[in-house]
Amino acid sequence: MGNGTSIGKVRGLGSAHEGAHHWLVQRFTAIGNLVLSIWLMASFIFLPNMSYETVTAYLAQPLQATMMALLIVSVFWHARLGLQVLIEDYVHTAGNKFAALALLNLATLGGAAFGIFCVIRLALGGAA
Repeated sequence: MGNGTSIGKVRGLGSAHEGAHHWLVQRFTAIGNLVLSIWLMASFIFLPNMSYETVTAYLAQPLQATMMALLIVSVFWHARLGLQVLIEDYVHTAGNKFAALALLNLATLGGAAFGIFCVIRLALGGAA
């Protein structure tokens, strides 16, 4: 009975010392995405029509705008976590890995910020 490999014992990276948090957060964001996506689909189904005016009036309500902002944050966070693992597994050169992770972080942060900006603009009654 051991606690991992010999080198793992030396480094202190045995079972669940690294990676479990990342895995759990990805599962939690997946659950959040599922719940919030069901909310979004149900919301769209119960709207009388899908006109611009109807949807903007719907998203101008505080609860709906908050839920939409949470969906945006959860989706981009989940995407970042999944793509980070992909980059870490398949990009082997340290410089390329750093550049890819930096681009990933910028893209997901920028996308989430733009999405939240759009929701805030709609919620506050901004012009089209």
